[in-house]
Amino acid sequence: MDNYKTSSNQLQTTPSIDPALDQAIAFLTTPSAKLPAPEAVVEALIQAEKTAKQSRVRHTYPQLLGTWRLGFITGTKRSRKRAGVILGAGRFLPSWVKIHLSYLQTESNQEQGTVQNSVAFGLLQLVLTGPTQFWSKTNMLAFDFTRMRVSLSGLKLYDGYIRKGQDREARFYEQGVKEQAFFTYFLVENQSIAARGRGGGLALWTRVSDS
Repeated sequence: MDNYKTSSNQLQTTPSIDPALDQAIAFLTTPSAKLPAPEAVVEALIQAEKTAKQSRVRHTYPQLLGTWRLGFITGTKRSRKRAGVILGAGRFLPSWVKIHLSYLQTESNQEQGTVQNSVAFGLLQLVLTGPTQFWSKTNMLAFDFTRMRVSLSGLKLYDGYIRKGQDREARFYEQGVKEQAFFTYFLVENQSIAARGRGGGLALWTRVSDS
């Protein structure tokens, strides 16, 4: 990883956060914090997204660098009446499920880098990695998971490309964002980030550490 770096720069903050969202972040980072109602957190995330759009806040990829733990997600479902995807119920991930998202940056381009998504279930660990591209005008981060590493109790079971990952990795920066998986970040704080995925769901992460 010598060609990549992380950043500890102060993050640009978005306008005031809803109390329910503040409570959710506190719950995910402080053992003694009270559990907020998931419905209130979903509404707070939706409001934060609207506020970010109205204020036209623009973020940069260096603001996302580091490691974040996924703490809250919403489901999605199709609606024929609305001709699209609507949000389902939101839920906090249990403490024994550890899903970490890490962003690294290339030395040559501050809007490009790599992503690592690690999932741990007891002794089993799954790590997916691949390239990233950030589009600051829309706060969209495109990514692709091209490699996978699987280990059990520290014993490596697999480490290599997946789903023709080597070819996809070589063509990644030639594609437009609409051809790729992506997150649109509407909340970027020192201790938390939130985004809407391509499928329409919302997610909230809290900072683990700066790598």
